Amino acid sequence: MATPTPSELELKAKEAFFDDDFDLATSLYTEAITAGPPSAALYADRAQVYTKMGDFTAAAADAARAAELDPAMPRAHLRRAHACVKLEQYDAARAAVEAGAALAPGDARFAQLMREIDAKAPEPMEIEASGAVATTAPAPAPAEKPKYRHDYYNSAAEVVVTVFAKGVPPEHVAVDFGEQLLSVSVEVPGEAPYHLQPRLFGKIVPERCRFAVLSTKIEVRLAKAEPGTTWTSLEFTDKPRFVAAAPPRGSSPSAGGIAKRPSYPSSRGRKDWDKIEAEVKRAEKEEKLDGDAAASKFFQDIFSSADEDMRRAMTKSFQESNGTVLSTNWEDVGSKKIEPSPPEGMDLRKWEY
Repeated sequence: MATPTPSELELKAKEAFFDDDFDLATSLYTEAITAGPPSAALYADRAQVYTKMGDFTAAAADAARAAELDPAMPRAHLRRAHACVKLEQYDAARAAVEAGAALAPGDARFAQLMREIDAKAPEPMEIEASGAVATTAPAPAPAEKPKYRHDYYNSAAEVVVTVFAKGVPPEHVAVDFGEQLLSVSVEVPGEAPYHLQPRLFGKIVPERCRFAVLSTKIEVRLAKAEPGTTWTSLEFTDKPRFVAAAPPRGSSPSAGGIAKRPSYPSSRGRKDWDKIEAEVKRAEKEEKLDGDAAASKFFQDIFSSADEDMRRAMTKSFQESNGTVLSTNWEDVGSKKIEPSPPEGMDLRKWEY
């Protein structure tokens, strides 16, 4: 059996991390580091795992090593700052934030972390000519309610998050996506900043996610990595999402070779999800759609009735353009890479964490 390469070990470590198996992720990252040349990315990612495990000393050491190998890596400085704050090493944390912010001035996480550092360990006040020194700092103000309200809802393939921010200029809105992360930042000069940065309930496909800044709201569409599942909350929870349905008495779980659908826990008793799904599909068929829903239904109908070349063209153009181009002409798109082309007023951004 061939020995796994550092890249293969790294991929398995990432999968273990997103499955919350931090012990396995640490072991795999360590193997990857040992198997190849020094890698800033591997040290930075292992630092994140150590942070999740609460080993902030190891996290700070790994992040510092990553920054040493690649001083231009913002996330290395960010993870070192996080670990140093937990260790109450505020001078080191402040230095890491300043280094990272200089590399990524548009990343709101550095500003947020600096505010946290200043609240916990404000910089010493200057000594006045009289020699008097201020020895106490004012107590931090109590946490304020978020500036904007947000909500979400599920569809079969997406989770749609709405931030009710009215009249916000698009150039002051930044939205980034990770495999299980969302970051929405609104920073209008002269106004208090707004940040929504949850760890998400489930995994998403970042390159298929999109957002739009409208006159009354910011609408974010998260493409589910597992279409058909229902998110019971927007943010991650360690509570079980579902339990397997119990087989009928006298029968084995695999009787007939047919897998049972999951039965989700409910305080109101067990639900027949097959029946609910059928009712939803019937309601969707009868519903008069408009806006994005109508467009989505229109494209689904095209795809279901298309021939193989049309489907290949639609899939290739949509995936390579990050969801901004859809073509049915295989002769036109089959031999070239389709570049992203976001609509006017929308930005295409990539997440790095």
